[in-house]
Amino acid sequence: MSSARSAYKNKWLYIFLVVVVCVGMFGWATANSDSGRRFERTNVQAALLPPSWWVHSVEQTTRVTNLRSDGTWYSVLGTDQLGRDVFARCIVGGAISISVGLFAACIAVIVGTAWGTIAGLRGGKTDEVMMRTVDILYGLPSIMLVVLITVAANAMITGVEGISPFLEQGIQVLSLLVAIGIVSWLTVSRVIRGQVRSMKARPSMEACKVVGVGSVRTFTHHLFPALLGTIVVYTTLTVPTAILSEAFLSFLGIGIREPLPSWGNLAADGLSQLNPVQSRWWLLVWPCLCIAVTLTCMNWIGQTLRKRVLKTSQGVQHA
Repeated sequence: MSSARSAYKNKWLYIFLVVVVCVGMFGWATANSDSGRRFERTNVQAALLPPSWWVHSVEQTTRVTNLRSDGTWYSVLGTDQLGRDVFARCIVGGAISISVGLFAACIAVIVGTAWGTIAGLRGGKTDEVMMRTVDILYGLPSIMLVVLITVAANAMITGVEGISPFLEQGIQVLSLLVAIGIVSWLTVSRVIRGQVRSMKARPSMEACKVVGVGSVRTFTHHLFPALLGTIVVYTTLTVPTAILSEAFLSFLGIGIREPLPSWGNLAADGLSQLNPVQSRWWLLVWPCLCIAVTLTCMNWIGQTLRKRVLKTSQGVQHA
């Protein structure tokens, strides 16, 4: 038992160390200087160079030699069409993609928790109408709704004159995470509603009614603490879906756009460089690999939390 517990603590320690390293690398990738931030620095002489450990042609070897003699740092993962560091852009793009996924998942969990709690507590016709609404929304293509909301927001921004580029980028990111969040709450609402309905039958909830405890206090002091484990689990499981949706939309060109990098638009840029004559594989492989590794890790964390919450709830029920 102690060995299993120590192994579990070691896993979370490794995750914490990985997060710390990623935060430090983000600071390195966004470091500013006279030539701009690292992930935005361009160098025509370093354009479309493969990773430093890959086989180079004679022309590429000559360029690398000149860059090193000038003291110019050369990327470990290669460079893009403008000579920008792919490694730095993957780090910043990952921070943007994960941030969009986290905020979109928070929106989905907040909306889903509120919807499911109200439906479960009120019951009757209110519960029936709210759940039929969820069923109707389930029948609609969620990704199409996200596309429509994002395109509409971008069209509204385009029609405004005198808007600053920074504000335009912020509104685009905000509209994207809101669009993803408001179509991802359906499963959460169903799960929370089922949890609330099962808790209503417990003697403690009946005692709250008899004593005269208000609805708000009942939720904050009795329901919410019991639902917290489920909320955390489904937040973790919603983040990979939100990240994948953002990457898909950015890949299509209606999500995060240049000059901001994201894994989706980096993969789209890399796809255009695949050709039978000379394939710049590194522009496509690294963003796709980052997406795959992140989604796998997030799903593993979510499943681990779900199993622990399930064991805890079963232990409480048996007790």
